Amino acid sequence: MSSNYLRHVESMSQLPSGAGKISQLNAVVLGESLASEDNDLIFPSKEFSGQALISSPQQYMEMHKRSMDDPAGFWSDIASEFYWKQKWGDQVFSENLDVRKGPISIEWFKGGITNICYNCLDKNVEAGLGDKTAIYWEGNELGVDASLTYSELLQQVCQLANYLKDNGVKKGDAVVIYLPMLMELPIAMLACARIGAVHSVVFAGFSADSLAQRIIDCKPKVILTCNAVKRGPKTINLKAIVDAALDQSSKDGVSVGICLTYDNSLATTRENTKWLNGRDVWWQDVISQYPTSCEVEWVDAEDPLFLLYTSGSTGKPKGVLHTTGGYMIYTATTFKYAFDYKSTDVYWCTADCGWITGHSYVTYGPMLNGATVVVFEGAPNYPDSGRCWDIVDKYKVSIFYTAPTLVRSLMRDDDMYVTRHSRKSLRVLGSVGEPINPSAWRWFFNVVGDSRCPISDTWWQTETGGFMITPLPGAWPQKPGSATFPFFGVQPVIVDEKGIEIEGECSGYLCVKGSWPGAFRTLFGDHERYETTYFKPFAGYYFSGDGCSRDKDGYYWLTGRVDDVINVSGHRIGTAEVESALVLHPQCAEAAVVGIEHEVKGQGIYAFVTLLEGVPYSEELRKSLVLMVRNQIGAFAAPDRIHWAPGLPKTRSGKIMRRILRKIASRQLEELGDISTLADPSVVDQLIALADV
Repeated sequence: MSSNYLRHVESMSQLPSGAGKISQLNAVVLGESLASEDNDLIFPSKEFSGQALISSPQQYMEMHKRSMDDPAGFWSDIASEFYWKQKWGDQVFSENLDVRKGPISIEWFKGGITNICYNCLDKNVEAGLGDKTAIYWEGNELGVDASLTYSELLQQVCQLANYLKDNGVKKGDAVVIYLPMLMELPIAMLACARIGAVHSVVFAGFSADSLAQRIIDCKPKVILTCNAVKRGPKTINLKAIVDAALDQSSKDGVSVGICLTYDNSLATTRENTKWLNGRDVWWQDVISQYPTSCEVEWVDAEDPLFLLYTSGSTGKPKGVLHTTGGYMIYTATTFKYAFDYKSTDVYWCTADCGWITGHSYVTYGPMLNGATVVVFEGAPNYPDSGRCWDIVDKYKVSIFYTAPTLVRSLMRDDDMYVTRHSRKSLRVLGSVGEPINPSAWRWFFNVVGDSRCPISDTWWQTETGGFMITPLPGAWPQKPGSATFPFFGVQPVIVDEKGIEIEGECSGYLCVKGSWPGAFRTLFGDHERYETTYFKPFAGYYFSGDGCSRDKDGYYWLTGRVDDVINVSGHRIGTAEVESALVLHPQCAEAAVVGIEHEVKGQGIYAFVTLLEGVPYSEELRKSLVLMVRNQIGAFAAPDRIHWAPGLPKTRSGKIMRRILRKIASRQLEELGDISTLADPSVVDQLIALADV
């Protein structure tokens, strides 16, 4: 390991302020004033740092240095705080990240015997937290809610685990979970983990085709679903989607014996639910009859915990496989430090458990820390745009973790929706899913957090299992839009096209040197694709697929997917950079940028722009948006085309489907593909209609 592990920030830790001199930047201290365009350094207040788990740059540097110099000792010490039936062997980890030296392999704590469900639930109950609220559940409709203590959650998990065992589900068997954000979703994940079954949660917004693909790939013994769900004013018949997927998969030779269906009476009735006797079983009719205790299936640290399918560029989804021990330690530790978690916190992550964020930071990371978690079934703007802050005040949420897309969509509405609520309980904010542009960061900080709450702007991926680059709220001054510095045990490097590491201030491809406990171990049934996608592009490194800049102070700035990099006349321009410039325009609410073929420049920049409510389209406004980008980035980055967009095609978790935007931009309308997973498929027709406006 290199001894100058953080050479870029070494100088900053030496000065009493903890940040050193950063030219041309003023500083804002949390809670004292608004973050403006000129104040690009935001320091934690003395009060916040004083009580923070990591309270200074020096403390961070020391811990990071140890995690680099002695990863085995660093992670062993942390792992020892969890329950292991049997300790791991002498070798804490073994790794080969270099395809030239043989097959890629990563192992942590091999030989250690544990169970993540036991560590999430039994361990907390035994420690006296049985009566502590584990989950506050908020339904779609106002006034519909429920909660479970850690003891109650454990009992419900055991009942479902006993049912699964009784129906032939054994260690290593796959179970597909297609549920909305009911409490039964984390219950199902934990029940699978308890008996050593491998869960594959499929986001309950995927189409029957997508669900069938995943069923065919992992061949589950059982599928867990519910008859329907209401999201906002809309009812979605999930059981009908599952029925169609099961029909399709059985034609491909994969039949599933049991479809356990939760009766969600708030959304529909049993009478209106199509039923196949012998396969379909009502959850409420059977689970309550099972005992409330269930023996734990002890598993090796390297036994699989879950499969999570992520979209691949070839169209076939990739089954990302995470194992038990390293993932457990990594999610628990990243949650604790990145959010400065205290036992009195009430934590709300708005992500769905169908995505990695809901695995690591709704279910496992928080519960391994004995946290109280809010689970919300509904839409964040239903019945109006104040719903998030209603929930924050109702449950006294202190840590709020969401996506930049949600922040930007709430920015479009009147600040009154935020400011009419107290939000005094908020202490730490977080951002996940894509780089957050500085103007959205400032709005989140100034308006939502009243300039009091640091923002953990986390960079990580389905494949990494947990945070890789993130601010630690009490330690470092923040720069709006920067993911800041690497987490413990993580050694990011920026390389050029040839795979040569670049030092100091630079831009290039973001790779990671060496393994970390939360890393995924393979792609299910396709280790070759695992190696080709992630380890062959730059031999010796894990390649993230993201572009990244490091500024002169060592802060990391994510510039978006490398396949979201547009090459205009030899200039490599990150789409996130152009989007950030566009949304600085006072009349622009949101923007999404894609590359299109250009006969002169190779690629041109095509921008979809959503304006603030009530702002009319005009040629003047179009010119002024282009000028904004020219001024912010340079003439070479000016969009060739501005396409007015009343809305953008997004999944229900808020991810913009750029694949669809590329097809619209290049007028390949017959190749749009599956748009059923969009929150609002009608947006696509609106965009096509506005193509020549």
